[in-house]
Amino acid sequence: MIEVKGLSKRFGTVQILTDISAVFETGKVNQIIGKSGSGKSVLAKCMVGLHVPEQGKVLYENRSFYDMDRDQKTEIRQEIGMLFQGSALFDSLTVLQNVMFPLQMFSHKSKSEMEDRAHSCLKRVNILDKDRLFPAELSGGMQKRVGIARAIAMNPKYLFCDEPNSGLDPQTSILIDELIKEITEEFKTTTIVITHDMNSVVETGENIIFIHKGQKWWQGTGDELLNNDNKELNEFIFAGGLMRRIKRSLKN
Repeated sequence: MIEVKGLSKRFGTVQILTDISAVFETGKVNQIIGKSGSGKSVLAKCMVGLHVPEQGKVLYENRSFYDMDRDQKTEIRQEIGMLFQGSALFDSLTVLQNVMFPLQMFSHKSKSEMEDRAHSCLKRVNILDKDRLFPAELSGGMQKRVGIARAIAMNPKYLFCDEPNSGLDPQTSILIDELIKEITEEFKTTTIVITHDMNSVVETGENIIFIHKGQKWWQGTGDELLNNDNKELNEFIFAGGLMRRIKRSLKN
């Protein structure tokens, strides 16, 4: 579990986040949604220590991240897996080498142990036969799978995913959503997904946080999302008519 308490962040005179408190639950896909520029990514970056908030706390299983010394923060970061928006694979490394990278950085395993672990992660995302290829030789969906394999290589307690469906076709997006949900349940991770994909939110969101103008405007489940009366939230989710069509289909 990750808990954020009273977190605020500004850049210069611009206030980005204001007094945000939220709980991100273990074994669930926790989603952060909101318009571009609402503060979603800044919130996530504060949670992993890439930004330092002006006030507030981030608690990992009741361990206060910003009260820790450097070594303690390093221990927490080694418990975090990250899937970046563009997969962020190293072009000059093979698929296997990409997945091994965090193991080489943070583990004390032998080379054969690291290779075994990397192969195990690749098998889990169903691309074991691609281990000798380079990222440029893979489709966008395959690159996302490699990114997920790398993110779970250290067997993380916490998994952060930034726009995991960005640039993918609808069918591949569904497969990535299902894979993230399966891994979350299987490894009992606390998974945080930043997304604009409302299909993903409806299908996999178990604990959804809506950020509006730097504030937590709403929090609830996928079912509650379909029946909310929050004006700003409905304006956001009705974009493109997706949620309106879902509600209409549920009534019929």
